[in-house]
Amino acid sequence: MTTVLVIEDDTSLRRALRTSLRARSFEVLESPTAEEGLVLVADDRADVVLLDLGLPDLDGIEALRRLRTFSAIPVVVLTARDRQQDKIEALDAGADDYVTKPFDVEEVLARVRAVLRRVPQASSTPALVQVDALEIDLVRKQVRLDGETVHLTKTELALLEQLATQPGKLLTHEHLLRQVWGRGYGSESNYLRVYVGQLRRKLGDDAANPRLIVTEPGIGYRWIGSD
Repeated sequence: MTTVLVIEDDTSLRRALRTSLRARSFEVLESPTAEEGLVLVADDRADVVLLDLGLPDLDGIEALRRLRTFSAIPVVVLTARDRQQDKIEALDAGADDYVTKPFDVEEVLARVRAVLRRVPQASSTPALVQVDALEIDLVRKQVRLDGETVHLTKTELALLEQLATQPGKLLTHEHLLRQVWGRGYGSESNYLRVYVGQLRRKLGDDAANPRLIVTEPGIGYRWIGSD
């Protein structure tokens, strides 16, 4: 049975999440503080974390950074902080998803199911990603569409690999820039707009009705293609 760790200091909200999660056959662990929650993660007690950012003992972003030093457990942030910069900071610190309060519990449950579906893919990179007539061979560094080779530049291929090997995960501009262009980059989002646009054209993806790459305005991109 999947265990969800709820790190949240609001007792009534913890109770509501506990009731909804248990009704759907999840086991639930609860912690009102970051320190206690980090101990539970370190003890390998949970499969996924719901993390509030406004905790009494430690800011949630700092707690997330500490957690990422020793665990790759999926984390969905639940918070009243709704500024775009807060979302970017949480995602760059290692969050897998971000939900703002007040929220619909069903949406939270859907986000939990989504991050859990990605867990097996986190352990190893697939050799081949296939979406309908699109084939991405990550070993041979080749891409084919309808059986025809798609010619990508080295940068386009590196960007495609980042996206296609982390399906469903929201990748921030800063993350993609550093992974593809290097650590000296982080704010040149215009590079990404250009290269994502080129990828979409070459892969036959429509920005207005995407089946591969979704734009999260001001934050980053998400690969939605699945085999």
